[in-house]
Amino acid sequence: MADPKGFMTTPRQEWPRRPVEERVRDWDEVYVPGALLPIISKQADRCMDCGVPFCHQACPLGNLIPEWNDLVSREDWRAASERLHATNNFPEFTGRLCPAPCEAGCVLAINQPAVTIKNVECAIADRAWEDGFTPPRPPERLSGRTVAVIGSGPTGLAAAQQLTRAGHTVAVYEKDDRLGGLMRYGIPEFKMEKRHLERRLEQMRAEGTKFRTSTAAGRDVPAAELRTRYDAVVLATGATAWRELPVPGRELQGIHQAMEYLPLANRVCAGDLEVSPLSAAGKHVVIVGGGDTGADCLGTAVREGAASVSQLDIYAQPGAERDEDTEPWPTYPKVYRLSAAHEEARELRTAPAADADARLFAAATLRFAGDDGGHVRSLHLVEVDERRQPVPGTGRTLPVDLVLLALGFSGPDREDGLVEQLGLAMQPRGTIARDEGFATNVPGVFAAGDAARGQSLIVWAIAEGRAVAAAVDHYLTGDSRLPAPISAYDRPMTA
Repeated sequence: MADPKGFMTTPRQEWPRRPVEERVRDWDEVYVPGALLPIISKQADRCMDCGVPFCHQACPLGNLIPEWNDLVSREDWRAASERLHATNNFPEFTGRLCPAPCEAGCVLAINQPAVTIKNVECAIADRAWEDGFTPPRPPERLSGRTVAVIGSGPTGLAAAQQLTRAGHTVAVYEKDDRLGGLMRYGIPEFKMEKRHLERRLEQMRAEGTKFRTSTAAGRDVPAAELRTRYDAVVLATGATAWRELPVPGRELQGIHQAMEYLPLANRVCAGDLEVSPLSAAGKHVVIVGGGDTGADCLGTAVREGAASVSQLDIYAQPGAERDEDTEPWPTYPKVYRLSAAHEEARELRTAPAADADARLFAAATLRFAGDDGGHVRSLHLVEVDERRQPVPGTGRTLPVDLVLLALGFSGPDREDGLVEQLGLAMQPRGTIARDEGFATNVPGVFAAGDAARGQSLIVWAIAEGRAVAAAVDHYLTGDSRLPAPISAYDRPMTA
């Protein structure tokens, strides 16, 4: 604890964002470059080095937060990087993409703004790359065992890196043409520039991990071949089976899933396309769904030059403060949060029908209507009560040319036939069944991440990848020294 009074003398200060008018003209990350390091040591000083650090419990990775806060406050970046990477393979990802449940569990957050844990983490990760503290760590010797990891999202990459470093020969199969899963094609560039992903992938290649892109397990490589070729198989395919909106007019043209829309925008940023076929330019856009994916669509549509953008959230607008009766500290509360995309929408007034930012809260879609050519032209909605029942007399109509459905995901996509070929047992909610040790009903086949847990946060995805690696290592060798931060049945803290 470098400054015992830091939490009393230093106010919370976050990484500043670039001006809205500037950042919506490009696809660069929204934060001011270089503005984090000058403030972060003092922010780390606010950590109280609690006797019982609940931030550990709030984070499934078990990040050693007070330790690296203290090291950052002393500007010992090498040691801070070592402690951070001891529990997290990809802190540059979580430092940008995680909603920071650790901050909700910060003891200081009981009666003050929490320590900026996420910003400190990001600063350590970026400084570690700049100063060369993250060299490849190839194994000293090979085990002679082989593992196939299916999927290159955060779970698959974490599992692959851990198993490679343990000495196993690992091949990662990815059905897309580039690696990264949703981090590649689902996360917009303005939230995380893909150079961070490329840098980590190069580290993994140097360590010995093999990658097979444009290869769909089950279709291009049959399940029987995978089981014959490899000693173990890890299924980390994610939960990409999107939820539908079964209302009248859904068949109209111009209504698309968010994950049909976002990958095309990312491909424009990658140089694959000059213009997205689903570009929002000049269109009235309505996003159905109030979560992070909907916010990603919002920021993307704004940058593409939409005429207007509105976002429908079926939940009532949450309050600004935690409800201590229903969501007591240290659980992660549902409070009103203003993402960068919502801040942009508010300042640019992209949604004339909304009260504040682009969101219409407690709103449900009743039906779509189209023109004579079969293209969507209006969305009919109604306000709902706390039981999601329509409130009489609250119906209204929004003009729309493009509808984006961001309603979440129900489980792994089964189009490639891998689940059926392996004969995997499934849960009623559509996820892959497994035991406490991540093993499926098929010997040597393990399941981790959203494919088995259901859609979750990036920190849970990485924790699952690290834990399943330990389980596979034990299966192959009879023992394991790899850390297992969670079991398959662990869940976030709730009241």
